[in-house]
Amino acid sequence: MKLRPHRRSVLAVLLAAALGTACSPREQPVAFEALDISGADWGRDFALRDSEGHPRTLADYRGKAVLVFFGFTQCPDICPTALSRAAEVMQHLGPEAARLQVIFVTIDPERDTPALLREYTRAFHPSFVGLHGDEATTAATAAQFKVFYRKVPTGSSYTMDHSAISYVFDPQGRLRLAVKHEQPAASLAADIGQLLKEPRS
Repeated sequence: MKLRPHRRSVLAVLLAAALGTACSPREQPVAFEALDISGADWGRDFALRDSEGHPRTLADYRGKAVLVFFGFTQCPDICPTALSRAAEVMQHLGPEAARLQVIFVTIDPERDTPALLREYTRAFHPSFVGLHGDEATTAATAAQFKVFYRKVPTGSSYTMDHSAISYVFDPQGRLRLAVKHEQPAASLAADIGQLLKEPRS
């Protein structure tokens, strides 16, 4: 049986579509070394102040990936290690480092003055930003990010016990990754690089 010309054309289109589907490799989801928490309904934003007293929210950094870590300037090891890793990530990213903003949120506003925060963060990298709030705002922000912290008396002073997870937002302002303290800088840079390559949606 001969097919009429228009039927042959329809058949050719359907066959080409079927072959294209069969031959095109399916897009594989990106595998991150960090914990993928895309779609989380928490950690959506913050409302804090920088060391110059300017109010800051996540929207101020739209178009950049944002790495957020909660800590305090008198932290003996976890905080300087996390910020040193962030500085290494900047080196690994090369020119793309301009599209990453690292933010350090203090959980010790009683002692971490704006001037001290500025000096502390810039000691690791000149682009790093330290943010602070009053005690109530700090507690609310930490709760929004599921960050644990508490004051621990030490003689006549105190230290702070706190969780050591960093968080990464994509350039569209969506919370995407929870980063363990042990993750190396190279793999974290690779994770952030993948976020920077994603098409805007």
